[in-house]
Amino acid sequence: MIAQLLLNALISAAIVAPPAIAFTLAFSILRFPNFAIGAFITVGSYAALAVNLHLGVGIAVSAAAAIVVTAVTFRLADAIVFRPLVGHSEVTLLVVSIALSFIVESILRLFFGSDVRGFELELTRPVEWWGLRATPDQMLVVLVSAAAMIGAHAVLRYTPIGKAMRAVADNVVLAEARGIDTARVKSITLLFCGGLVGLSGVLAGMELVIEPMLGAKLIIPVFAAAILGGIGSPYGAVAGALLVALAEEVALLFLPSPYKVGVGFAIIAVTLLVRPHGIFGRPEIKK
Repeated sequence: MIAQLLLNALISAAIVAPPAIAFTLAFSILRFPNFAIGAFITVGSYAALAVNLHLGVGIAVSAAAAIVVTAVTFRLADAIVFRPLVGHSEVTLLVVSIALSFIVESILRLFFGSDVRGFELELTRPVEWWGLRATPDQMLVVLVSAAAMIGAHAVLRYTPIGKAMRAVADNVVLAEARGIDTARVKSITLLFCGGLVGLSGVLAGMELVIEPMLGAKLIIPVFAAAILGGIGSPYGAVAGALLVALAEEVALLFLPSPYKVGVGFAIIAVTLLVRPHGIFGRPEIKK
């Protein structure tokens, strides 16, 4: 039972971790919590669904298209909505991001309707081994998510643009003084974050059902993972996703499933009270 619980948590974390990384990277660059990320998870799901159903191509090609579409729309949203508000308070930008999420969800509902949808995937039976049960699609979700996180690590750690991203996230003024084109780095970072969010939309569509509120149901676990791991720490976001997913699975042993969303809220509240900078985050230095 414990092993199955851990496996279920791993599958849930595989969906939450990529957007949690995107959330914390976007926060580091833009300096406000962008709650519209949940809506763009849904954009990724519907983009893949449109390609998968209407063009009749496989899930791999559909996922690649969804990543590109979500990356571009995420970048355009920043240029159209958030860039004109530079200089406003973080609270203003937060409220605007919530409003943007409602607008995006309404647009998706207008074009795709409110019916529950799903990808055209080959039906498979759960595989059992050592007492554990999981479908091939669920294992694919875990493997793809793990590959995406390894790729994100490689980009941030070993590539020039990744090092520039980390420099801008740490101190934008110092980065500009060192000759880094911060505007270009911010643009690439947003595309990178949008791609991760789009991938999460595909993974969520494979494991859950596709409907306009899909991303809204995931944004609290994503936010909780980023807060728990430490805002600004991509690696903390991954650890936070695993811990949040595990906490949710444990809660299901004692609570009805509708109360699952409350776990994320509880984790956010406790983390902000006990350790506001999260597990791997750095405490803010006030002068």
